[in-house]
Amino acid sequence: MAEESNEKFWLFLETVQELAVYKQTEPAYSYYNLILKKAGQFLDNLHINLLKFAFSIRAYSPTIQMFQQIAADEPPPDGCDAFVVIHKKHTCKINELKKLLKKATSRPRPYLFKGDHKFPTNKENLPVTILYAEIGTRAFSKFHKVLSEKAQNGKILYVLRHYIQKPVSQKMYLSGYGVELAIKSTEYKALDDTQVKTTNTTVEDEAETNEVQGFLFRKLKERYSDLRDNLTTFQKYLIESSKEMMPLKVWELQDLSFQAASQIMSTPVYDAIKLMKDISQNFPIKARSLTRIAVNQLMREEIQENQKGLHDRFEIQPGDACLFINGLRVDMSAYDPFSLLDMLKLEGKMMNGLRNLGIIKEDVSKFLKLNSHVLDHTYALDIRHSSIVWINDLENDDLYVTWPASCQELLKPVFPGTIPSIRRNFHNLVLFIDPAQEYTLDFVKLAELFYYHKIPLRIGFVFIVNTDDEVDGADDVGVALWRAFNYIAEEHDVSQAFVSIVQMYQRVKNDNILTVDHVKSVLLKLFPDANIWDILGVHSKYDNGRKEGASFYRMTGLGPLPQALYNGEPFKLEQLNAEELETNVLHRMMDATINLQREVFTGVLNDRTNVIDFLMEKNNVVPRVNPSILHIKWQYLNLISTSVTADVEDFSTFFFLDSQDKSAVIAENMYYLTQEEDDVISSVTLWIIADFDKPSGRKLLFNALKFMKTSVHSRLGVIYNPTSKINEENTAISRAVLAAFLTQKNSFLRNFLRKLAKEETATAIYSGEKIKTFLTEGMDKNAFEKKYNTVGVNIFQTHQLFCQDVLKLHPGELGIVSNGKFSGPLDENFYTEDFYFLEKITFTNLVEKIKGI
Repeated sequence: MAEESNEKFWLFLETVQELAVYKQTEPAYSYYNLILKKAGQFLDNLHINLLKFAFSIRAYSPTIQMFQQIAADEPPPDGCDAFVVIHKKHTCKINELKKLLKKATSRPRPYLFKGDHKFPTNKENLPVTILYAEIGTRAFSKFHKVLSEKAQNGKILYVLRHYIQKPVSQKMYLSGYGVELAIKSTEYKALDDTQVKTTNTTVEDEAETNEVQGFLFRKLKERYSDLRDNLTTFQKYLIESSKEMMPLKVWELQDLSFQAASQIMSTPVYDAIKLMKDISQNFPIKARSLTRIAVNQLMREEIQENQKGLHDRFEIQPGDACLFINGLRVDMSAYDPFSLLDMLKLEGKMMNGLRNLGIIKEDVSKFLKLNSHVLDHTYALDIRHSSIVWINDLENDDLYVTWPASCQELLKPVFPGTIPSIRRNFHNLVLFIDPAQEYTLDFVKLAELFYYHKIPLRIGFVFIVNTDDEVDGADDVGVALWRAFNYIAEEHDVSQAFVSIVQMYQRVKNDNILTVDHVKSVLLKLFPDANIWDILGVHSKYDNGRKEGASFYRMTGLGPLPQALYNGEPFKLEQLNAEELETNVLHRMMDATINLQREVFTGVLNDRTNVIDFLMEKNNVVPRVNPSILHIKWQYLNLISTSVTADVEDFSTFFFLDSQDKSAVIAENMYYLTQEEDDVISSVTLWIIADFDKPSGRKLLFNALKFMKTSVHSRLGVIYNPTSKINEENTAISRAVLAAFLTQKNSFLRNFLRKLAKEETATAIYSGEKIKTFLTEGMDKNAFEKKYNTVGVNIFQTHQLFCQDVLKLHPGELGIVSNGKFSGPLDENFYTEDFYFLEKITFTNLVEKIKGI
């Protein structure tokens, strides 16, 4: 239950608080069925069947035993059916809880395990109260009522661990076993057949025996002649089960598998599984009786045809055992019943979701063929940015003029581990450097190594320096280096400017950090007559573009420096180590060469192709990589209603719905901004969550509208999460947004919302300006004003409750939902480029494939 939904787990506990009383009066099987009936209030038939399977293999017994062992280590107070631990202090009396909570935070916080059941709460930094109790007992019920109330009021973090004071001493029996008929391979030997004693005793001969295990079969057959066949079968069974297994002749083994299958197929359907289980588990004993089964010729031909088909399609040899679940082949050597249970849960969840969405049987197979597991894509940044200073260009520099320029050179053989030298910018390395940091020395040395050894790699620098409007290069080494670089590039060229930077860093001795003196000394050596302070001073004319590098770095969303990109793809932090970076770059170049060879061979890449545009127009290239999108653990919302009907403005009814029904009500009553006026199916559905009466919310709305202007896959809805008390004065902008969604067409809606998202509009409205003065041309003004004046605040209360109960957001916090996946809370810096990134992730992971069905 907890694996399906933590909320359902705690609702289930409410229904079984004192269920254990039936354990004393009812048989175990009846109590088992009662528990299943209670669970059926929260689980569908599929999950009930999976629950039965989990019970049968004791899937959760280790977890229960773990909690029991943890409780024993506490240890529990004497004579307590249930007890509470609050930061190392124990009690089994409810009236002592208040005392233990007073100084709980001053004591060490207990360690919580992954399998712990935590009561839903918006806060984590609370006193941890752990209840050890047997679910369904009166002792549990008393503690649970008090602790759940405190947890709802935000006073404690309530954790439940299952504990039985007096466990049953009866041992647990494990069900299931397997046997096989071992066929011994013997060699031919020369024997003196005059010495061999022949035994012709067979089961048929033994069948004539009068007495078998106390039964006189001759008399029984005489008295009950109408049951003669049944008595003979029973007699043979007793003989086979009581005697030592007789060896089988080679010719008797030839059709044994066909005979077993024939026996199973000739049995009524309701007994076939039982017979298959009996034969499988007792095959050596059953083998002799199976040899007397006549094989149906049509069945033999059908099995042989199936064997041929399985061998051709899946390379399954005759006699091999294979398991397929929804078309997925299961490795029997690696899977056990517990891993099979996990797989059945995953597949069952998918099948159940498709059924709830109304997908008909004919289309289910198409969805199952899709790879539903989200791939760990490597996203690349677009490196066609003006802030990147390229120190070389393989396609235009004279240094590489002798190299061949045709893409076909990629297909020519080279020595293993060698990267072909071709006059095309197939490989691009971007290094983010801050001259004031120590790592820059390693980056410059690496660039020098690649440049002087003529590695077929285009190298670019992004200079991240001080962005103040007025700064003196005499005091700031980063600014000094930037201005010196620009001066040398203007007097000579960029390549010479790079060589000068290398010379500056060659003079670095102490602390591996560049100083202004190093910059000055190289400048004076190259330009002895130049005025250094005209170049490096506050009013230097060589300061153009100084802020662009830092701006680009912030916009990329990359983490802390150092950072580097290969063809736009970032390196992991551990790969940026000075000793490892050179090797990692070369490995990426070799991997990229293989992909480029494939694209040249298929004709996708040719001599007329602009290589940089070709690399930067791939599906994985984005303008910004936001870690909060890429690495966050998404919360999945179930938007399918469970037949509960409620209106989004009916707050009193909405309050009592569970998370799934609350989500479904919000989804059913959502209005969207789309690209087209007609009803179209959008591949990506985005909800932005914010308080639009606050600057942060309006900024998020403005960026979303800017994104929607060019998006072709998305539609946009809004959820209101007010910060302060909800009334008409505090929701002026939000009510205008809602009224516009309810009354206006797309083209006019977008323009009006853009105007509402501007700060000057909000300032004017809160200064007393009427909302109607901001209505744009073409809007249905009468419909808007009527709705704006009558919309009320119930819908904002409903949305706020949804944010708090389902999304676990505090009032005013920002969030975003993409095709039912929630991320939040977000910081205020969620840019337009982040919306493009989110759309690309959502669309390319699986939606694009679904759209093609």
